[in-house]
Amino acid sequence: MEEPRIRLGGDDVWLELARNDGDSWQVTADWCSWLTADFAADLSVAEVVDFAARVLSHLRAPSGGRFSAAVTPGRNNPLTLTAEPVGDGFALFVRLTPNGDDDACHVQMEIDPIATSELCEAFSALHAALVV
Repeated sequence: MEEPRIRLGGDDVWLELARNDGDSWQVTADWCSWLTADFAADLSVAEVVDFAARVLSHLRAPSGGRFSAAVTPGRNNPLTLTAEPVGDGFALFVRLTPNGDDDACHVQMEIDPIATSELCEAFSALHAALVV
């Protein structure tokens, strides 16, 4: 069986969060093959389930306003998404921190707008894969 994962973005700019095994996750991102990030993150299934649920609640909110969600609120947070409404979707601003919440060693990138329905589908699939 394939491990739970979510991939956001297109061919040029993308972000992926994938479970390797148990509480071991891989965060991978690529920006036009010029800037890449690939690192392991220790996250519990509960943290990722909560993250997916929080993002889904924002995506389904009638306001459709800007929001931000960190994978985990703890010091070891490897990933924060900020979503800015654009048309019928959201542009995503990604902040990756391989060493936890670290202002000295981080990667920031922008993912072009993704339709809200596509984002809901991706986060719903991740959530469902983890709560089985």
